[in-house]
Amino acid sequence: MNAVFTILTILVVIAALLLIGVVLLQNGKGEGLASNFMAGNQTFGVRQTADILEKITWGLVAFIIVVSIVASFTMGSKSGSGIDVTDQIENSAAAEQQPAFPTAPIQQENPTAPANE
Repeated sequence: MNAVFTILTILVVIAALLLIGVVLLQNGKGEGLASNFMAGNQTFGVRQTADILEKITWGLVAFIIVVSIVASFTMGSKSGSGIDVTDQIENSAAAEQQPAFPTAPIQQENPTAPANE
């Protein structure tokens, strides 16, 4: 892995952790952590706080999406070992020795047939 991919991955992890924190702060039907701040409803304006938290949430989501797409391009074209799995399957099937079957069925006497005397 190259250094750019590692840095972008670390940025996505940090943004994801921040996103978790911001989502937990949001007021979801009166059950969120933002409900603890209801005492300052008149002074600070909870509606404005909710708007800011929503904008931060969408910003972090957009950041994660953009950085993830950019990180996928920084990985390069070499993904994996470059070996085609179908070639491996075909080669292993050809290398295995097939069990030897008789070419013609073995002729046996029919034990249930009546003997001609």
